[in-house]
Amino acid sequence: MTHPPASAPTAAEPSWYAAGRPPGRVRRCLRAVAVAACLPYLALKFAWIAGSRIGIPEGSVLLEQRGSMAVLNGVTVAMDGAVIVLALLLTRPSGKRIPASLLVLPLWAATGLLAPIVLAHPLLLLVDTLGGQSGKAAGAGREPFLDAWVSGVVYTGFVVQGLALGALFALYARDRWGHLWRGRLGDLPGTAADAARRRTAAAAILLAPAPLADAYATDRTHDVPVLAVVDVVFLAAAVLGACALAFRYPRRLSVGVPLALAWTGSGALACWGAWLSLAPLAADADGIAERPTDLMYLAYAGRVIVGVLVAIVGARFLAGRSAALPRRTA
Repeated sequence: MTHPPASAPTAAEPSWYAAGRPPGRVRRCLRAVAVAACLPYLALKFAWIAGSRIGIPEGSVLLEQRGSMAVLNGVTVAMDGAVIVLALLLTRPSGKRIPASLLVLPLWAATGLLAPIVLAHPLLLLVDTLGGQSGKAAGAGREPFLDAWVSGVVYTGFVVQGLALGALFALYARDRWGHLWRGRLGDLPGTAADAARRRTAAAAILLAPAPLADAYATDRTHDVPVLAVVDVVFLAAAVLGACALAFRYPRRLSVGVPLALAWTGSGALACWGAWLSLAPLAADADGIAERPTDLMYLAYAGRVIVGVLVAIVGARFLAGRSAALPRRTA
């Protein structure tokens, strides 16, 4: 019996991307869920930009510094709106014609920003359920920043966005680029670029302790150990993924596993490091937030550098695989 080649869609599992048909029911449902999950957050942000005080209690510093908060709200509206655009592009025929260079970067950033929330928010809820009262110890005696329900609405929406958009991206990537990560690490031939990838991965290993510097404020809450665990998880994912791709070990490991680890871990490190570095600047200008310490900035810079190094390892690996394999037509 003759089997179809691995790169071709089978009759039992047709590829929407290759066949040029409209997306199936699963993708349409995921798209609807991703878009719907954005709406509560966007509604809150537009209300605040328009001057509403919904979810903002009396005495909140947000009521005193409307100018800088309008800027931050505008930026975050654009970021959440990008999730809707990506969900549409991943499920519409026009999304197949977009060059990979224009699509990969926003998808990498969305993965990096949403994946840690998908992990951290349920863990923090679990801490609260077990009586940890995450985040409340340090807030005692201070004016509240936002009403308690706002956090639940916003972060639950982020979790749903991350899961739905992640599933859409996994399906799209399998259809468009799945041939690049078939096989096992030990089966890959050596290339002239191996030495450069190994040097880059070694640099990421050497700098890995930097993001783990004590980059938290002096006020200690139950959030801190939970967020520290999340930081370690994504740092480990990034470094382990880069090392596996660079050194092709463990040899029996599927190529897709370290690629997924490097993609998610590098995005989480670089994008959150950049956001934590830049977002306080506008808030600090009007006294909304405390200025991060030098140690915090060092940790943020370490995240960005390690994340970029790991992303370079993954990008070079995929570029090498693409050049070595026969060209495909969509």
